Amino acid sequence: MERKIKKVLYAEGKELTFETGKIAKQANGAVVVTCGETIVFSSACASSRAGEEIDFLPMRVDYQEKFSSAGKTLGGFIKREGRPSEKEILTSRLIDRPIRPMFEDGYHDDVQILAYVWSYDGLNQPDPLALCAVSAALSISDIPLIKPIAGVRVAFVDQKFVINPTSDEMEKSKLDLLLAGTEDAILMIEGYCDFLTEEQVLEAIETGHQSIRAICKGIAEWQKEVGKPKNRKTLRPLSEDLVKLVDKQVKEPLKKSIRIAEKQERGDALAEIEQTLITTLIPEGTEEPAYSLVSIKGAFKKITAKYMRQMILDEGVRTDKRSVKDIRFIDVEPSLLPRAHGSTLFTRGETQALAVCTLGGESMGQRFEDLNGDGLRRFYLQYFFPPFSVGEVGRAGPPGRREVGHGKLAEKALTYSLPSLDEFPYTIRLESNITESNGSSSMASVCGGCLAMMDAGVPIKRPVSGIAMGLILEGDRYAILSDILGLEDALGDMDFKITGDGEGITAFQMDIKVEGITVDIMRAALAQAKEGRIHILGKMLEVLPKPKEEMSIYAPRIETVKINPSKIATIIGPGGKQIRAIIEQTGVQIDINDEGVISIASSNNDAMAQAKSIIEGLVSDVEVNKTYHGKVTSVVQFGVFVEILPGKEGLCHISELSDGRVQNIFEYIKNGDPIKVKVLDINERGQLKLSRKATLDNQTTSQEVHS
Repeated sequence: MERKIKKVLYAEGKELTFETGKIAKQANGAVVVTCGETIVFSSACASSRAGEEIDFLPMRVDYQEKFSSAGKTLGGFIKREGRPSEKEILTSRLIDRPIRPMFEDGYHDDVQILAYVWSYDGLNQPDPLALCAVSAALSISDIPLIKPIAGVRVAFVDQKFVINPTSDEMEKSKLDLLLAGTEDAILMIEGYCDFLTEEQVLEAIETGHQSIRAICKGIAEWQKEVGKPKNRKTLRPLSEDLVKLVDKQVKEPLKKSIRIAEKQERGDALAEIEQTLITTLIPEGTEEPAYSLVSIKGAFKKITAKYMRQMILDEGVRTDKRSVKDIRFIDVEPSLLPRAHGSTLFTRGETQALAVCTLGGESMGQRFEDLNGDGLRRFYLQYFFPPFSVGEVGRAGPPGRREVGHGKLAEKALTYSLPSLDEFPYTIRLESNITESNGSSSMASVCGGCLAMMDAGVPIKRPVSGIAMGLILEGDRYAILSDILGLEDALGDMDFKITGDGEGITAFQMDIKVEGITVDIMRAALAQAKEGRIHILGKMLEVLPKPKEEMSIYAPRIETVKINPSKIATIIGPGGKQIRAIIEQTGVQIDINDEGVISIASSNNDAMAQAKSIIEGLVSDVEVNKTYHGKVTSVVQFGVFVEILPGKEGLCHISELSDGRVQNIFEYIKNGDPIKVKVLDINERGQLKLSRKATLDNQTTSQEVHS
């Protein structure tokens, strides 16, 4: 007999129902969360890696939106969900990031988290529900999670913050913030906003955390009621004796090596110390060493972090000899690629991005399909992180989750600076090619992407820059680091990325590895980030103060024509015949939207003018008593047929050709001859009665055909 157990919680008046014991009872933990008619399921399973020692948590999170949840089926030939969409990848990352730090030290079992959207009502968004479902499934399972977390979305609508807004509310919002944390602290922030201030961002975080506290408290109570005892048999925490031994062995050379400014030289020195340590503790030929290789490497990493953090807190000096507020050297080289529409090489210290901007028509847009329907992105950024950027040999191929996540962060950071479609009717594709990396390549992508658009002549509203902030926290002591290095990210306590200009923020992303980061620390980090952001933006604008006034000669030109939507079928023609004919005749690219806006793209101005003329002719209405310049399409015994507008012909009777008698019409006028005619009448069947005679003046002889 099933034992169905429910728990009802509230987030700012919105009811969240948690249920377990009915579905997936063989999983370590399984929970269904319902809000309105949106239902999200999550399962958590773990498997021990017996006999295998690793120093990381092999956890995989997969979030999937079932199209059946919205009464839909996938487009295309394959109707089954397969490769995750961009939205699913990003949501999987959003769940993974705050959950990962909450596992107990020494836990290295395989963990698989699955979250499925089973029902979607079009109003209550599933991603914050999925985060709560995953947390609840882990909490009531025997998997050793330290404490529950929860997630909420925060919007800013009509100067008010809204928790878990509906889809309609999100359309009006100036903020999209997904927040995750425990009852005591924030662990993850992912936010995008329309140049909000630092104080508004902080208020949004505090408002969201109030709801998180209530949900976490409810899940913790539910865990006590229905949760399984935690299984800690496989925990392998680091031996404190080993840590002390390693500290004694490497202390002096390690202190010197972490002060080496250059990344590769420092890395080589640290690798040599580590290898010497391993050789010392596991002499060649040892069959049963006192400590495993994985444990020794873990202890070495811990001691390296200890002395790096100590140096920063005690001396205010970092491994590359900067102070906590210093920004690395910045170099900007625009127009690096002559045939690209826009390009910039942006270098900040040992991090470098080659950003490229490509402009095109609507057909260059990125099409996507999700639970809300089909869509087209007219702006997108694609991030590439090849292994050579960190001096390694590795996988090269389709983008991984990290590349998708970093690209989306940079893309959304720049979205609020884009001109309107009416002002600049182009699709904009940005590439960020990371050619060197030592800390925050995503923020280099923001800076490089902004400059590449300016180099391409995109009239952006406001240029923006980005910076990554770090934190070293030991008890009551802390140091906030501007423009962090890769080592400071790996061994520090926070990675806080902020983009915008001197007046406001467009994107902010924070991951925390420890609890204890207060609002005051975040306020100080935001203020310090603003200083750094303004400094970086100043360096960018020294080289490229404003967008170029002229686009590249290789970029297509786009003109738009607005027609009555009822005329769209006329332009397209049966089976697309008419629009294909225009494209073949002129060589331009043509896109039409449902509002009747036609975009014509071409690098040839004459071809564009020709296409525009044809389109205008097709949708123009013929007027009686108006004179047109046409072309003879057919000569018959009783007159000529004249095309006065594309696809619109009329008859000019032989008696209307001249003010005199035409003896032989086939000698008088020929196919293809230009001719000026006046529309005398349009009958009830739409047939046109034309006259050349009515356009002739007294000086025109009856033998002249061309006007």
